Amino acid sequence: MNIHEYQGKQLLREYGVAVSKGRVAFSPKEAMTVAKEIGTEPIVVKAQIHAGGRGKAGGVKIVKTPDEVRAVAAELIGKQLVTHQTGPEGQEVKRLLVEEGIDIEKEFYIGLVVDRATDRVTLMGSAEGGVEIEDVAEKNPEKIFYEVIDPVVGLAPFQARRMAFNMEIPSGLINKAVSLFLGLYKVFSEKDASIVEINPLVVTKDQRVLALDAKFNFDDNATFRHKDIVELRDFDEEDPKEIEASKLDLSYISLDGNIGCMVNGAGLAMATMDTIHYYGGEPANFLDVGGGAKKEKVAGAFKIILSDPNVKGIFVNIFGGIMKCDVIAEGVIEAAKEVELQVPLVVRLEGTNVERGKALLEESGINIVAADSMAEGAKKIVELIG
Repeated sequence: MNIHEYQGKQLLREYGVAVSKGRVAFSPKEAMTVAKEIGTEPIVVKAQIHAGGRGKAGGVKIVKTPDEVRAVAAELIGKQLVTHQTGPEGQEVKRLLVEEGIDIEKEFYIGLVVDRATDRVTLMGSAEGGVEIEDVAEKNPEKIFYEVIDPVVGLAPFQARRMAFNMEIPSGLINKAVSLFLGLYKVFSEKDASIVEINPLVVTKDQRVLALDAKFNFDDNATFRHKDIVELRDFDEEDPKEIEASKLDLSYISLDGNIGCMVNGAGLAMATMDTIHYYGGEPANFLDVGGGAKKEKVAGAFKIILSDPNVKGIFVNIFGGIMKCDVIAEGVIEAAKEVELQVPLVVRLEGTNVERGKALLEESGINIVAADSMAEGAKKIVELIG
């Protein structure tokens, strides 16, 4: 789950992390009011969407007066902002962050991630701030420093200090940087985040250390513990199909292809998509219905796939262990009849109650193409939409 920059900065404020002064605005008039409250110049106006690259796409403006803020806000609100992360369709800007302009002396990068290689939270820092950290990692990996954090002890002050020195934070500001790093870890840990990035972290000419940006990503499996975080979720920034899938407790991600996939198990789902690719097709989604889904859940998953106008065919690939093949068959039949299926459907069933499942599909009267293996099913659906 992602949140907006202004929401991330409010979280940081609550944990004592120094951030730039500002707040959200939903209209040009409100943006002008915020600018007057800030009372300094210049003023920065930032489009709030769940995507990076806003500055390069024209989503960040620097102006001098409240009247200019109002004009810029009128230009940005309602605009489809296209960045390298949104795709060509872009995302509509519905809110802005209006904040004080900062006189920057130096930009840095600081972040916290869950490192799968060490099974630890890791603090990452670099003196190369304000640019894509992925580019730094690829071209100059020696410029990124790491501190692996013991989950029992947490981020130790000596680690935060060592990071500050490695990042070449000015010596007189080391203590401020250490305080910021410790606060950043505290919010990361207590709110079950999976990523926190501050890019850039800045040293100002009046000797402050500030988080000038705030990117948060939270572990979906832990949000039940954080009702306050769930309330920050902006459904306008999410794919409606993914929202509906989350209500059914389905693991669903939209993709750019035209072959809908319904599979049980994440590993099998990824293998299914790879096999579709192998035969020249493009998956329209990742969808894992889980191990113990009921008929209604399967039917709901099927409807979500069909709600994508790009889907030209569907491949159902089920290996039944806990998930029974006859339950899958009943759900597919129910959904196919309700939506009056008009696209090719290939079904491969194997495992528990497979014969009963195949019999149900055959007796349904629906035009279903059976497959005996994953490879055969993938090949057939690619040929059918061909």
